[in-house]
Amino acid sequence: MRILIATITFLLIPVSVSAFFSQLPDTAIDIIHYEFNLNLNDTTDNIEGRTTIILVFRDTISEIKFDFKNYDSTGKGMQTTGVTYNNEDVEWQHKADMLKIYPGEVESRGDTGIISVVYSGIPADGLIISYNKFGNRTFFADHWPDRASNYLPVVDHLSDKATVDFIVTAPSLYQVVGCGQLVEESDLTGGERLTHWKEDVPLPVKVMAFGVASFATSLAGVVENIPVWTWVYPENREEGFNDYAIAVKPLAFYCRLIGPYSFEKLANVQSKTIFGGLENAGCIFYSENSVTGRGRAESLIAHEIAHQWFGNSVTEEDWHHIWLSEGFATYLTSVYMEKTYGAEHLAKDMISARERVIRYYERNPAPVIDTTITNLMRLLNANSYQKGAWVLHMLRFEIGEEDFWKGIRLYYERYRYGNALTDDFKQVMEEVSGRDLNWFFHQWLYIAGQPDIKITTREGNVKGTINLIVKQMQDYIFTFDLELGLKDSKGIRNEKIRVSDKITRIDLKADPDVSITIDPEVRLLFRKE
Repeated sequence: MRILIATITFLLIPVSVSAFFSQLPDTAIDIIHYEFNLNLNDTTDNIEGRTTIILVFRDTISEIKFDFKNYDSTGKGMQTTGVTYNNEDVEWQHKADMLKIYPGEVESRGDTGIISVVYSGIPADGLIISYNKFGNRTFFADHWPDRASNYLPVVDHLSDKATVDFIVTAPSLYQVVGCGQLVEESDLTGGERLTHWKEDVPLPVKVMAFGVASFATSLAGVVENIPVWTWVYPENREEGFNDYAIAVKPLAFYCRLIGPYSFEKLANVQSKTIFGGLENAGCIFYSENSVTGRGRAESLIAHEIAHQWFGNSVTEEDWHHIWLSEGFATYLTSVYMEKTYGAEHLAKDMISARERVIRYYERNPAPVIDTTITNLMRLLNANSYQKGAWVLHMLRFEIGEEDFWKGIRLYYERYRYGNALTDDFKQVMEEVSGRDLNWFFHQWLYIAGQPDIKITTREGNVKGTINLIVKQMQDYIFTFDLELGLKDSKGIRNEKIRVSDKITRIDLKADPDVSITIDPEVRLLFRKE
């Protein structure tokens, strides 16, 4: 999940726009592995690349396609100079931001192919070549959502996961951090250094990453045999080591709560990208200004670490189901803060999230799963983050604490290293709870808005009672448990009623002047009329 540089909250306002959805991947092929060989320099922003791709054919095919941006009139983009297929030169075409390769023979289901693409150019995006706040040159991969294809030939869609090697040659004054394990670091002639990071866990391209800069590094701790590293600019060494060391706590918490961590290490990296936080697998990039020395990044760090489970290991299969990533990370951050600092922290977070959801709905009356969105950056909104978190929060109390966390753990176990859709998550929750939850997922994820509740009371026909009338003011009628906090001469107590109609009437034992608080335990997404 991404936190934009402009804010460290979870409601995002785009600072960059991805043109449109990358076309759906060619289901006739399955990418198994990428090897990215990249040469960087300090003379120009031009890079040289050689990408090797191992793929398996799921169907008969005579044309192989990759997302790959062209050289354009701005002087940026990539120019392909050669392509081989199974070590033989083949015909290819690179135009309209697509690389098409013609292997010269029709491949069949189950066959394996190896493609090598040689190219060069200045990345228009995806690899941010810039200067950090100290005036030093840096290079940071910034792939989310479909921006890797600005400088890498890939299937730039989250449903096709692959293992990856980054082999980066750069001036020796830099260090290179990346996904996976460090398998080589060698000084070469001419003042260059080759660094090789290898990731053996399949990833969507959106969270494959490497970063090149002058770094100070520190081992913050080890959790379940997973080393937790800090990589910060040397000028921020003391502040960064202090701020990022907190990462050990949420990593340990999520391991206990959800299940085993999926990657070889966790590196927390001060970086220069367009986001405030980007959950690259085992190699999280944070805004350079997240380092303050005052320990203010705990929620941000907990959010990005939660993504290592949901978003990176279990990846949504389609972009419209991004709540399975962002809603999960948002809610798990609040749960971490709840368990670390007290229940009042969760309540405070959910009240704030509710306010954001309502404000967003007033401007954008759309459901969480909104198939009308074509601009990927527009998915970074309160529906994906805060309303997604509210869906989980309400589900937790709908099916009960034990079944909820049992379901979260089973969902992770079942779809670990793979992809899932909302219906997959629903089926897991139905399995553990033994309940039909289609109504719940439909109303909260596929219907725009929330219950708009108006409550009125009048003296009941029986002395010492009131007639309570709950009216849903919106068009679609939701079903939910409504908790009411009552305060009168009889004391303070809570009552719960099931609401599933436009108007619900119930008699309560209470004084006529009773004070009523709607949802005192903060368990319902609603708007008070």
